[in-house]
Amino acid sequence: MTSEHSPFHPGELEAQRRAGAGDVASWAGGFIRDHMPDQHRAFFASLPFLVIAGGDGDGWPWVTIVEGPAGFVSTPDKRRLSVAARLPPQDPLSATLVPGAKIGALGIELATRRRNRLNGLIRADDAGFAIEVRQSFGNCPQYIHERVWHRAEPATEASARLSRRLDPGQQARITAADTFFIGSGYSAGGDRPSDGYDASHRGGAPGFVRVMGGGTVLRIPDYAGNNYFNTIGNLVSDPRVGLLFVDFATGGLLHVAGRARIDWAPRDSHDPNARRMIEVAVEKVIDRPGALTLRWRDEGDMLQQLRVIGKETESDRITSFHLAAADGTALPPFAAGQHLPVELDVPGQPQRVGRSYSLSGSPLGGTYRISVKREDHGIASTFLHSATGIGDTITARQPAGDFTLPGGDGALVLVSAGVGVTPMLSMLQAVVASPSSRPVWFVHGARDRQSHAFRAEVDALIRQRANITRKVFYSAPRESDRKGADFDVAGRVSEQHLLALGAGTQAHYMLCGPARFLADLRAGLEAGNVPPDHIHFETFGPSG
Repeated sequence: MTSEHSPFHPGELEAQRRAGAGDVASWAGGFIRDHMPDQHRAFFASLPFLVIAGGDGDGWPWVTIVEGPAGFVSTPDKRRLSVAARLPPQDPLSATLVPGAKIGALGIELATRRRNRLNGLIRADDAGFAIEVRQSFGNCPQYIHERVWHRAEPATEASARLSRRLDPGQQARITAADTFFIGSGYSAGGDRPSDGYDASHRGGAPGFVRVMGGGTVLRIPDYAGNNYFNTIGNLVSDPRVGLLFVDFATGGLLHVAGRARIDWAPRDSHDPNARRMIEVAVEKVIDRPGALTLRWRDEGDMLQQLRVIGKETESDRITSFHLAAADGTALPPFAAGQHLPVELDVPGQPQRVGRSYSLSGSPLGGTYRISVKREDHGIASTFLHSATGIGDTITARQPAGDFTLPGGDGALVLVSAGVGVTPMLSMLQAVVASPSSRPVWFVHGARDRQSHAFRAEVDALIRQRANITRKVFYSAPRESDRKGADFDVAGRVSEQHLLALGAGTQAHYMLCGPARFLADLRAGLEAGNVPPDHIHFETFGPSG
């Protein structure tokens, strides 16, 4: 795909190439929209704050937070996001949110680890400002630390302190941080949607950002992500960057601006999980104590100890772990399709390793089940497969995620590939347990019988209800596979197969699998006149 028709600008394409991510543009366009889907609109409108990135009078990127009362963000239509608030004079972006200016925005809900991003152009709005959306897309919940917010009494913001290096107190705040936000920008002087500013979240264990050079340099690990490389792609083209560290207890904001250098193959990394390092030479610091009325508390009290009560091999690479409350009480129900965030004490790792795995068991079972694919170089999956057994305990947070069954009695098509079957299995169990007679199709793709997880379990569930139809695809069936009834079609799942099921364009299509698989199906279903809001998807990749 040429850069003229790509959702990415040349800097992002170069970063993808340098990182060995492959031809991301060939599939990622299916996830980057020119509008907000209804789910994103409702999400943005529920938030008490937005993270925004833009440029000052010199075009230097800064990132900040704009807050407001309930409903201060609204979405009059799918291409317009209105913000009924203004930034205070001490904010580095207060004078530059003018009509026509480019802006990036991040909506993030720390308590549930949801986040969505967009970028666009500022438009006039009597109550504050509006954003004409040019690009909109979701993000995975990885590396988000859960926090719950509340408001303090409004107070006059203290005077901002300006400097060109970080003082010892500021260095200590950064060293203790497990979260910050980063703003970057790119412009080729044209009108392409990929031009503009980007606001992004970064998270890790406390100390993941290192302060060096007496407060003049920050060294930031870059972990595995969605392979879009929006931030690093911007920095490849323009090294100017803005960082924001939030004091969640006091509402203070610490803005840092500098120039970034990308270390593509760090040899002296302080973090073994880092794929790259971003080294920022600090040039400007704005310290704003008490800038926000919002306060957050860490949800460490939401951590729970779960005991492994069962371990089952499901396929050549997938193993299930049955989990129960350590005190023997029944675990609360979850919504079918949600995931379980876990934190693992892996020997040799400096901090707990956090991952999220889809819950594959019954939502009402009183126990949880996660089913984990072993990745070749995966830290967490290798630890679970090789070193975790019955009787061991796992630290977990509450189930989370909004990839869940839509309500109503309309037709439902559950589509998965590989380990993407895990949330679909939970959804299938919820359908079987419900009194609804809605027509349901369970469509799954695997390589062959050896890699086909949950064969017997799925078939046993489907036999219980006449309204459920199975369609299993083997992309490379062995000769021995053809003698059984484990699969229905030799080949890969395609949009033509899904449209031929007869579920109709008003059915809800739930998709889970590798990104390219999802992008192809989504584009094909939309071309087949399935409304975008009836196509729900969750992607996965090698998370380790």
